[in-house]
Amino acid sequence: MFEKALALLEEKKFGQLRLYLQDMNPADIALFMEEIPEESIALVFRILSKDIAAETFTFMESDLQEHLIHSFSDSELKAVIDELFLDDAVDIVEEMPANVVKRILRSADPDKRKMINEILKYPEDSAGSIMTIEFVSLRKRMTVKEALRRIRRTGLDKETIYTCYVTNEQNRLCGIVSAKTLLLADENDIIGDIMEQNPIYVTTLEDKEIVAHTLHKYNFLALPVVDEELRLVGIVTVDDAMDVLQEEATEDIEKMAAILPSERPYLKTGIFDIFRQRIPWLLALMISATFTGKIITHFEDALGKFVVLTTFIPMLMDTGGNSGSQASVTIIRGLSLEEIEFGDIFRIIWKEIRVALICGMVLACANFLKLILIDHVSMTIALVVCSTLVGTVFFAKLAGCSLPLVAKKAGFDPVVMASPLITTIVDALSLIIYFNIARVILGF
Repeated sequence: MFEKALALLEEKKFGQLRLYLQDMNPADIALFMEEIPEESIALVFRILSKDIAAETFTFMESDLQEHLIHSFSDSELKAVIDELFLDDAVDIVEEMPANVVKRILRSADPDKRKMINEILKYPEDSAGSIMTIEFVSLRKRMTVKEALRRIRRTGLDKETIYTCYVTNEQNRLCGIVSAKTLLLADENDIIGDIMEQNPIYVTTLEDKEIVAHTLHKYNFLALPVVDEELRLVGIVTVDDAMDVLQEEATEDIEKMAAILPSERPYLKTGIFDIFRQRIPWLLALMISATFTGKIITHFEDALGKFVVLTTFIPMLMDTGGNSGSQASVTIIRGLSLEEIEFGDIFRIIWKEIRVALICGMVLACANFLKLILIDHVSMTIALVVCSTLVGTVFFAKLAGCSLPLVAKKAGFDPVVMASPLITTIVDALSLIIYFNIARVILGF
């Protein structure tokens, strides 16, 4: 993809490289920066025009940003920071070491430094931490002509001009008006007459995941953020919401795989960092797995008499784990999309009971034929195994659907009830069911 650009860089044809990069998207330029030698990054960055350089900077990985900041003179750093939108500047500050943060804030102009510090005061997971204050604000008594004049005068430095926010004299949010509405309206129309009233908004302390889901739900490009007195203090744009959803999805996947969440890309994470992310869950799951060992030890005399029972333990445990995981992942997804809530627990359990019985019976019938025709076991052993299969699937799906709901209600992240933990719980359940059914049918 970057063969020509790499060739121009290697041949030191910087004038041609500058022209070539000017036609590329800043996100692609940031990827190109990752492909070139570290000593060339600052050189290539300096040949970009000021506006493209600033936008490219926001797409770069934090380690490359830090490398560039160390390479910049104070005037170069100030030029980049001044070109950044406020929310992008805040994101960069949050990811940098303390010594780099001090230099960034020292290089920013006083107004931007004050605004960055204000946003940094909000909790890390709040709407205030991801909002930008660079939006177009209009007054209710303005005419369309006055509003358009204001947009032309101030819009260049705003994050978006497609949605404008209408406030009163106390800066309280009154409504919104789109650029399309302004362009199609008569220039003498009053903003208060053509605006959409009762706009949807979030507060500064609202969880940023809820903000992202709200943007997705209503298909907005931006969402206004107000303080406790309903004064408009910022907006959250769709690109920031996408970042939040990506972080949330990555975190959920890591938790479902029993890994502590990481903020760095895999290839840029050290082996000891990966070790620290994985070992706590591995230790916890290893210790919890000793319960299954104790159950087997408790019934070792029975296993000595009916050694054939041992053969089917892995199949029963795997089937139970898979059944529980299916249910838990489905419920966790429903919770994250706000399709279900704790109040639906009895409807969910009733549905999963019916699904479990159907799945269990089908699996038992298929397994019964295999046991008789292929494994050539006795009818009583086949009955033990197939009965256990039905019971295991039943209780696995029951646990898989209810535990995430209970965790959510108790204030815990339901994702921790995903595959690894559910599997460990279901393994113990399947063994208890197996040996108790065997004791009843085989009489030991």
